[in-house]
Amino acid sequence: MPAPDSPDQLRAALSNVRWLGGGSGAGKTAIAKRLAQTHGAHLYSSDDTMQDHAARCRATICPRLDAFKRMNMDDRWVNRSPRDMLDSFHWFAGEGFELIVHDLLALPRDMPVIAEGFRLLPRLVAPLLSDGRHALWFLPTPAFRRQAFDARGSTWDIPNRTSDPERALANLLARDAMFTDRVQAECHQNDLFALAVDVASSEADLMRCVGEWFFG
Repeated sequence: MPAPDSPDQLRAALSNVRWLGGGSGAGKTAIAKRLAQTHGAHLYSSDDTMQDHAARCRATICPRLDAFKRMNMDDRWVNRSPRDMLDSFHWFAGEGFELIVHDLLALPRDMPVIAEGFRLLPRLVAPLLSDGRHALWFLPTPAFRRQAFDARGSTWDIPNRTSDPERALANLLARDAMFTDRVQAECHQNDLFALAVDVASSEADLMRCVGEWFFG
């Protein structure tokens, strides 16, 4: 099938996609996997494509990614403020998003697709939607995010590779909280649905809410 050559054609070509984005540690992957099984959908995890996309991004197109690659772990996570980390992080800036779209267009269009991951930024997804109910973003509270990381055993994976793990973790958590705030603001600006996720949110409740929003 030829590639879409107009915004309307692009929206039509992606009309089978349901977009589940939001802050890291919000439970997107678990919910997306269950939804895909329940509704016979193809699951596309944008997290799983990061290594491949990073290798394919040219420095001229993805300057933040190029700068990030050249930093050591302390420069990435210890020696900068959370605000600097937020503003300079390549995926948060949308670098490589066109590769996600390219991947989705290559999937069969005769079945639903659930795309999930923090890289699905509201401002970038909005122009691709044929229906506002095809997208939803999770907004995890700091407490929920920390609980999720602790449950995965991944809380210290990055910090322990720096010279100051405590500071690196504090920076990461602060950066991620600001990213969630940014996602919320983008959802509001683009009239998109965002769902708060806190420690009282059960997987069953989230599954039901997202399933009803996406599939009625």
